This record gives sequence, C-alpha cells and structure tokens, in this order.
Amino acid sequence: MNKRIYNILFHTHTISGILISVGLYIIFFAGSFSFFREEINSWERNEPVMEKGFGNANLNILMDSINKNHDTFGRDISFNKHVEDRRLRVNLSASKDTTAQQEGVKREFFYIDADTQSAFDYESNYSIGEFLYRLHFFAQLNLYGTIGYLLAGIISFFFLFAIITGLIVHWNKIVSNFYVFRPRARLKTIWTDAHTALGVIGLPFQFIYAVTGIFFIIATALVSPPVLSIIYDDDLEKMYEDFGFGQRDFPLAMEEAEVPVDLNKFIRKTESHWPDFNIKTLSLYNYGDKNMHVGLQGTPKYEKQFIGQGELIFNAATGKIVLEKNPFENTSYVEGARGVMSRLHFGDYGGLGLKIVYFILGIISCFVIISGILIWLVARDKKHIAEKKRKFNAWVGWGFLSICLSLYPATAFTFVAVKLFLPDFDPERMTHIYHIFFYSWLVLIILFTLKKDNFFTNKYTLISGAVLGFLIPIANGIVSGNWFWKTYAKAHYDIFFIDVFWMVLAATTLIIALRLKRIKPNSKNKQKSIATNKK
Repeated sequence: MNKRIYNILFHTHTISGILISVGLYIIFFAGSFSFFREEINSWERNEPVMEKGFGNANLNILMDSINKNHDTFGRDISFNKHVEDRRLRVNLSASKDTTAQQEGVKREFFYIDADTQSAFDYESNYSIGEFLYRLHFFAQLNLYGTIGYLLAGIISFFFLFAIITGLIVHWNKIVSNFYVFRPRARLKTIWTDAHTALGVIGLPFQFIYAVTGIFFIIATALVSPPVLSIIYDDDLEKMYEDFGFGQRDFPLAMEEAEVPVDLNKFIRKTESHWPDFNIKTLSLYNYGDKNMHVGLQGTPKYEKQFIGQGELIFNAATGKIVLEKNPFENTSYVEGARGVMSRLHFGDYGGLGLKIVYFILGIISCFVIISGILIWLVARDKKHIAEKKRKFNAWVGWGFLSICLSLYPATAFTFVAVKLFLPDFDPERMTHIYHIFFYSWLVLIILFTLKKDNFFTNKYTLISGAVLGFLIPIANGIVSGNWFWKTYAKAHYDIFFIDVFWMVLAATTLIIALRLKRIKPNSKNKQKSIATNKK
C-alpha cells in the first residue's frame, strides 16, 4: 500500500470514528445492559420468572379477565411472549362484527400479568430494561418520525466503515502490536496500544454488531409501504406475506360458538406435536365465533436448531390442524437471514452465560471508543497547533468524555431511584424514568465538563457509579425484602442475578478507579497531555 492511500484510509478511519464516537458509545453501553432486559424487568417489578415461554400461564383465566373489560366477539386476539417475563403482550384487532359497539371497533394493545391478571398500558408497563433497550437505538428521539432509528442506522454504517479502514491500516502490524503494551510510555502510545489490543479482541463482536445493526435499520426502511409498494405494485398483502409478516384471515360466520374453547388444550397439543418448539405467540382468529381458529407461532429451541419459524393453526371447534408450517425443515432464505441476524444481534441463543460474554465484549467496545477519542486528543495537543484550535479540541475532549463516562453513574442512580421512589406502575412511570435518567445524566455532564479534567472525570465517574452500584441491592432489599441470599434460596435467579451483577460490577470499577494514577510528564515527554491538563 502506497503512502497516499494509507494516509487517506488513516484519516477517514479517524474522522469517521470521531464523528460517531459519542453515539456509538451510547449504543454499546445501553445495548450491553439491555442484554439483561428480562432479568432487569423481573428485578424491578419483583416478579420472578419460574418457567420460560407460556409455561404455566392459564390462558383460559386470562381470557376470562379480558372478556370482563373488552368486547371480544369477532376480533383477532394475540398473546405475545417475545420477552421472558411474567407479562404477556395482548393485541386486539378491530372487530369484524359490523354490529359491534363503537368501543369494540378500535384496535387495542396492553400487557397482562400471567399470575395476577392485572392489566397495564405501555406507559405503566415501562421499565428500566425497556428504557435501556430503546436507548441503544435512540428510540427516545422518535418524537417526529423515525429520526432515532435513522441516526442509529447511520452510526452503524460509519462504524462498519471505521472497522474496515482500521483493519486495513493496522493489517501489517496487527499481530505484533497485539502483544505490545507500554504503560510507562507517553500517553498517545498507551492509548494506541490499548486501542489496538482491545480492538482486535472485540473485532468479531464489533463487526457482527455493525452488520446486524445496519440490517435491522435497512429492513425497517425497506418493508415500509412507500418503498415496497412500488416493487409489489401496491399489493401490500403479498409484500408482507413474502417477508413473513402476513396476517391470517378467516371469514366471520356471525354465529357464536356453541361451547367455550379450552385455550390451554392447544398449548399442550402444540408442545406434544413439536416437543422442541418454543411458543412465542398464541393467536385467536374470530374469537367466540363458530369459525374461530387458534394459531400458535414460534421458533425451535435454540439448543436443537439455530433458526426456523413454525406455525400450527387449529380449527377451534374440531381441534383439527388446518395449517402446519414445520420449523425444522424448509426454512426460506428470508426467514434464515432474518433469524441469523436476530440471534446474533440479541444474543438470546446461549442462555445467561452468553449474555455475560456479550456484555463484557460490549464494555470492551466502549473502552475502544474512549481510547480512540483520547488518541485523537493527545495527537492534537501539540505546540505547532494554534492556541484557539487546541482550546477547541480540549473542550471537545472534556465534553465527549463527560457524556460517555457519565452514563455509568446515571444508569446506577436510575436503578436506585426507581426502586426507592417508583413502587407503583402507573401511567406516569415512563415519564418519571425519563426524568430521573436524563436529568441526572445532564447534571453529571455539565459538572464534569466544567471541571475540565479528563483524569478526574474518568476516576470519579467510576467511583460514583461503583458507590451507587453497591446501593442497588441494598435498595432492593429494603423496599421489597428480596435480599440476594433470599432470592437465591427461593430460586428466583433472575432477581438474584441483577443484585449480584451490580455488586460485581461496582467492585470491579471501584478497584480500577482506586488504582488509577495521574501520569506526570517526564523529561522525554514535557508536553502535558490533554487528558490531564486544564486549559
């Protein structure tokens, strides 16, 4: 590679990395915590999950509860269990019965607790786990369209570009530099060594997330009606069918069924028909009508098969199978591609152990981003650079690091505050979580930026996050009585895990923070680093 091409790739790698650094850090940080979304939900709500899937949920009792509050005749109703917690998402279509009352015509969705039959709307069901999951693709910015999704997609694209250019630039020395770490050298060398070594360790993980992140954003854009209606000549039903989003439709007989339907029976039939099948959705077509059908959709259990989508549809009156799509054979290309991308992105195919590995790799990726920022800052703190530019670069560094590193104490503070001050699941819960997180984050950003000391920011975000992290299991024990030794004894492992997770994370970051030492310039490096010098 000639020098000109090398310089072009080097500078484009640097520029693309700096442009997306803050957004990418937020994506990896929030995304790393959202691997434990299900466990966080159980911890926050004090609702342990003893069985996965539909488990021991009594669908007949749940349906009786829904019937008391909703006009259900002639509607398509679905119970979704895509997140492993106690609450099912319930979707009610508009009624096909033209004689239905006005309230029965509207579409509705809500959540229902499988144990208590309590119903929640989206706002009252909101949780820290849901917040962090949506933060990692900037869903909170979608006030006017899909700007958050678009921003996440652009960042994913430039992230992939930064990975490829970085790999090309470092290719000749990627192996030798991996084994080099010089902690007593000048700052730029230290950050470069850390950036290279950790970048190589996390490279496969980062590449997977760049590609799958782009895939989900492009998929969201392509399956929108304005785009594909042109390709399918406005035949949207055909479009959704090809992409696996088609909705089954059965004509309404306009005659009530003679006897109530035992919904639990169809769960047992499906489990007997496919023992290695994980039911994700139960759909009721034409509920209460003589032509009612029951559909069950899901995927193979991951220990048996990595991808695949299956579906069984029964005639509710006769119990006979009227449609069967075997998930263990004849998987289409679209289903396979979407399945692989989804499994790799969500990391839900290997249990809690894989989630922990993904979390560690995600945090390593955060460190790679931080070290890249610090390399850029130190490289631009030179005497030959104009004073105004040096001051501007310094403020950029203080701001970038304050935004990124303050996420840790802000997240820990949100866990503590929600557990102590938000015991009720009311419609204001979502707003309160927003206020707690974003206001605390903003205050920390302002304070650390004005401090103008990157070493101080690094050290005390770790210390404050660690102290708050230790308070999380204490707050849980005081409020709910679920001390971690009690949840372990009761086999409430999802709640137990979050308490222990925060204790381990807090202890680790506290040890790191206490071992951090400010590097003093020596005779070979008289120029003060931007990381330790107040402008």
